[in-house]
Amino acid sequence: MIAVIKTGGKQYLVQPGDKIKVEKLDTEEGKEITFPEVLLYDKDSNGKNVEVGMPVLKDVKVTAKVLNHGKGKKLIIFKYKPKKRYKRKIGHRQQFTEVEILKIT
Repeated sequence: MIAVIKTGGKQYLVQPGDKIKVEKLDTEEGKEITFPEVLLYDKDSNGKNVEVGMPVLKDVKVTAKVLNHGKGKKLIIFKYKPKKRYKRKIGHRQQFTEVEILKIT
C-alpha cells in the first residue's frame, strides 16, 4: 500500500512502517493522529489500481503514531550589501514532528 498525504503544505509518499519528519504538529508523543488529506492511493503498490483524488480522496485515511518532537539542523541566513556597511547574520532551526505510519485505510 502506498499513499501520498499532504500536511504542513508539503506532500509525502508513505507506506505502513515508514518513519517521516513532518512540520511540527500539536499532538503529544505516543498519541495517534489521522491524516485526512490523501491525494493518491495505490492498494497493491503495482501501479495498476491507482486512485487519484481531485483534490483529495474522501474515503481514504492514513493513521500514524507520533514518536517525538525536535528541531532540525541549524541554517545560517547571511545578508550583505556591498559598500553600505550592512551585514546581518541570523540562525534558524525548523521544528519537526517524527511520525510512524501505522495503517492506510
